[in-house]
Amino acid sequence: MRVIGLMSGTSYDAVDAAACDLGHQPGDGTLHLNPLGMVSEPYPADLRTALAEALPPATTTLADVCRLDTRIGQAFGRLAVRADRELCAGRAELIASHGQTVYHWAADGQVHGTLQLGDPAWIAEATGHPVVSGFRPRDIAAGGQGAPLVSLIDLMLLRGRPGVPAALNIGGIANVTVVPGNADPVAFDTGPGNALIDAAVRELSGGRLAYDEDGALAASGRVHEDLLRCLLAEPYYRLPPPRTTGKELFHEGYLRSHLAEFGQLPPQDLLATLTRLTARTVADALRPLGATEVFASGGGVRNPTLTRMLRAELAGTRLRTSEELGLPAAAKEAYAFAVLGYLTLHGLPGNAPGCTGAAGSRVLGSITPGGRPLRLPEPPPVAPYALCVRTDGVNVRTCALR
Repeated sequence: MRVIGLMSGTSYDAVDAAACDLGHQPGDGTLHLNPLGMVSEPYPADLRTALAEALPPATTTLADVCRLDTRIGQAFGRLAVRADRELCAGRAELIASHGQTVYHWAADGQVHGTLQLGDPAWIAEATGHPVVSGFRPRDIAAGGQGAPLVSLIDLMLLRGRPGVPAALNIGGIANVTVVPGNADPVAFDTGPGNALIDAAVRELSGGRLAYDEDGALAASGRVHEDLLRCLLAEPYYRLPPPRTTGKELFHEGYLRSHLAEFGQLPPQDLLATLTRLTARTVADALRPLGATEVFASGGGVRNPTLTRMLRAELAGTRLRTSEELGLPAAAKEAYAFAVLGYLTLHGLPGNAPGCTGAAGSRVLGSITPGGRPLRLPEPPPVAPYALCVRTDGVNVRTCALR
């Protein structure tokens, strides 16, 4: 089955579409993934501004939410059409859309709800293909955190490797999946990835800049140790896993409140400190779990200052990228949701309850039919427990979940 995965993360700067061929043999527990490539488009400037103005801690209206739901759905639909044409030769069969997270209702270590915008009807209408969407709520309804849902794919990619492998995604929020050889896997959000760095850049530039390109400003600054200690006192970092967070906590107002007692800092020192905060909190999260190698993905991988600081904080633990597992760092999450959409269409669970905290395995999401009558495939007799990634006809990685 040819599947397109659509993703926009908590940085809400662009929509990514990754296409792949997915399939399994009857009675075989291996799911085969052949990547076909990725295309990406930034949100239109006015839509990105409207989205930024509606996110917490800002107040908004139901009218704003309705408009965003429609316009984000249309943006996803346009990119899905392009991905079908450019990556799939017009032969895509399924679209899996994560949507745009605008609120993650977490309190006292528990998640009570989550909201992703981008109505799938616009995608189905634009492409004519069925769409799987709304992946997170079912895991939350079962008592889970609803994140990180990519942990199931991480388990497929990592289990069976020597030592204690870990996957790290650095988007607006950073999350990890760790697979100890003699213990249950663990997954959770470590804290801010790019969220506070981007917030500072927007604030310092009056909205002209969205991020610290190549980490250049941070590279020219010095870490303000007192501010770093203040930021590290955040109670979230001491919550036990599974735990999740978002920009409901780590936003511009959060940053301003912590800066109040330090006066005006040189911009490059502030960015150096916030970049070190991300690196430190990731390393602090991984260290007690004994991670021996870390495969990183997400937008943060493109920041050489952040990756340099992260290598220093990991102190000998090898930092690698998801390319070594066959999935490009920029596209890994989009591919992950393509896999989750495939599982949903086949009536198969898409969560890893030991990682999210859910009461058990659940089939995730909802299905919006395309232009033809919806016919669901028969579930395989054996649910996939291994993922084989193929690049140029060569198996890159096969790992068994058993």
